[in-house]
Amino acid sequence: MHATTALAVEPFVLKDIRVEGLQRTDAGTIFGALPFRIGDTYTDDKGSAALRSLFATGLFTDVRLEIDGDVIVVVVEERSIISSVEFVGLKEFDKDALSKSLKDVGIGEGQPFDRALADRAEQELKRQYLTRSLYGAEVVTTITPVGRNRVNVTFTVSEGEVAKIGEIRIVGNKAFSEGTLLDQFELSTGGWLTWYTKTDRYSRTKLNADLESLRAYYLNRGYLEFSVDSTQVAISPDKQSISIAVNITEGQPYTVTGVTLEGDYLGREDEFKSLVSIEPGEPYQAEAVAETTRRFNEFYGNFGYAFARIEPRTDIDRATGRVAVVLVGEPSRRVYVRRVNVAGNARTRDEVVRREFRQLESSWYDGRRIKLSRDRVDRLGYFSEVNIETAEVPGALDQVDITAEVTEKPTGNLQLGAGFSSADKVSLTAGIRQENIFGSGNYLGLEFNTSKYNRSLVVSTVNPYFTIDGISRAIDVFYRTTRPINSQGSDYELITPGMAIRFGVPFSELDTVFFGIGWERTEIKAGASIPNSYFLYREQFGDTSDSLPLTLGWQRDGRDSALVPTEGRYQRLSAEWSVALDTRYLRTNYQIQQWIPFTKRYTLGLNAEIGYGKGFSNRPYPIFKNFYGGGLGSVRGFDQGSLGPVDVTGAYIGGNRRMNINAEFYVPMPGSGNDRTLRLFGYVDAGNVWGENESIELDTLRAAAGIGLSWISPVGPLKLSYGQPFKKFSQDRIQKFQFQIGTAF
Repeated sequence: MHATTALAVEPFVLKDIRVEGLQRTDAGTIFGALPFRIGDTYTDDKGSAALRSLFATGLFTDVRLEIDGDVIVVVVEERSIISSVEFVGLKEFDKDALSKSLKDVGIGEGQPFDRALADRAEQELKRQYLTRSLYGAEVVTTITPVGRNRVNVTFTVSEGEVAKIGEIRIVGNKAFSEGTLLDQFELSTGGWLTWYTKTDRYSRTKLNADLESLRAYYLNRGYLEFSVDSTQVAISPDKQSISIAVNITEGQPYTVTGVTLEGDYLGREDEFKSLVSIEPGEPYQAEAVAETTRRFNEFYGNFGYAFARIEPRTDIDRATGRVAVVLVGEPSRRVYVRRVNVAGNARTRDEVVRREFRQLESSWYDGRRIKLSRDRVDRLGYFSEVNIETAEVPGALDQVDITAEVTEKPTGNLQLGAGFSSADKVSLTAGIRQENIFGSGNYLGLEFNTSKYNRSLVVSTVNPYFTIDGISRAIDVFYRTTRPINSQGSDYELITPGMAIRFGVPFSELDTVFFGIGWERTEIKAGASIPNSYFLYREQFGDTSDSLPLTLGWQRDGRDSALVPTEGRYQRLSAEWSVALDTRYLRTNYQIQQWIPFTKRYTLGLNAEIGYGKGFSNRPYPIFKNFYGGGLGSVRGFDQGSLGPVDVTGAYIGGNRRMNINAEFYVPMPGSGNDRTLRLFGYVDAGNVWGENESIELDTLRAAAGIGLSWISPVGPLKLSYGQPFKKFSQDRIQKFQFQIGTAF
């Protein structure tokens, strides 16, 4: 009997099933998709279902069912397999990233080829180029057979030139100038820095964000009925220039007459009223309303009401231009936290995040503790983003799950610093550190200095959770050689090997107390031009001095960010007390920083530091423990370590007392919008170092002013500064240009 196509046949009992046409696909895939087995009764409906099921696998371009007596023959024609996916002419995008994204939609090496998917991938590539303002980009897909039913897929791209924004117009504005309104936009018509910021590239998402900024600008100045009527985006015929027109209606400004509370405020109306930041008699400000709503939500959250709702209602009187604000509060229900989850941490261990949480599982939802937990995780410095998500537990109205969504960032840090002067020529400092080694939250660092006058090698490790209670342990091993600056040339040096261990005990969420012990040996290696003060100390106490310093310190960190702070205060007090071996001394240092935000774009940073040292037990303060001033981290514009007393031989020997005062005012880089990673700053530094026999007089302070650039670079925070001393003395050594990576002041 000859095989016939299985169409409109009488039902019969199957005795066998054969498959023809397979080259790569396993026969089991075919049998698994069939709705019948040997011994079943075959019908037309089952045949149709079999065809649908086999086509749905996506493995075949053609499928037929033929009948040979009581046998069904499944004849298939397999799809070609993609041998490779190549890109030609690709510049704007990373090839590996595109390959991965296309593989996710079915176009990848080893996958069945589907022409429809290839066409869809081509359109997706074109769409991606549109998001980069490459409107002239062309993509051509080429399919090349390579034998054994395989094909190569090649996307040939002609990217063209980037279309730049040539004009942005705002139509309908009366209260504010067009220039003032365009200052609220991230998009721009180009400038000398747009090669970096790319703000002259059109993006619908960016334009929508700018329109929201424009709306917020008006709503914060009383224009409650402001609206964006339309936007027109036009591209030039050569697809190289884009024009944007925004049509707005301002409406009239409104003044707030009063604020009233309605709803359930848990019997704490007075406490809620103290949180209101809306000022009667002032123009209506949407930011103040949003801030008040946020505060109310947080305050409800402090009592376990995670889903409280606050609805701001405005009663407008257009005739008088006045508005009354009504805040309607509904606490909803009180909830427990069932589970705390961590997401997004591919490298960092869960416990590193969890141990910073102050919101416990199986306890009342507490908004204060959740915010504190988020801030503590953010302060770790391991993540570029930390967000807290709250989700209801299905079937349990009084329970929620909390998820800490983190975005990891590289925690390895390369620190570099350099200075130029007529004496030192080029001095370099460098360090390699990993703040989250192996995702454990531990710190490991290696620092070295190749300066002509100060060379050092330091290996440090810190375990922030040495105990389960959060007590940290730090171990330092170091080897330093110092050659203090001498006008006659430095052919002597101080050699200091040593080690130290210290512990940090947290006493509050912001306060930590440190204590520890160390050992160090200082050898004064003499030369022909050794300063007289070092010569006398060496003659009296020998060329080698051992110290056993005890350390005690306190730190309070209330900054909003350790990397780019805009507000908050940081304080640190440290003391080093040598109680045994060859030296007896106390060396103390206190530092305070205050960050003051003027607006979200302008920040003032203030820093002050004082140090004091004294000898005990009828022994002088060791000269090799002196403070030094000048240069990076002190008074910029002066050579490193060149301030303070000068020995009779002309050497800068430092002193047992010092003071530094620094001020930096940060402004956005022109053309960078509100980008906090790239800013300009102006600075004023003042300070000096005094010896034991000198009186501290403000007239002896050195001071300098200058400008600089701050950039959060891929290898760490970079600062370039150029300063000019405006209070100096004839013996001072000037160093106008300096840069550093990895430090704040």
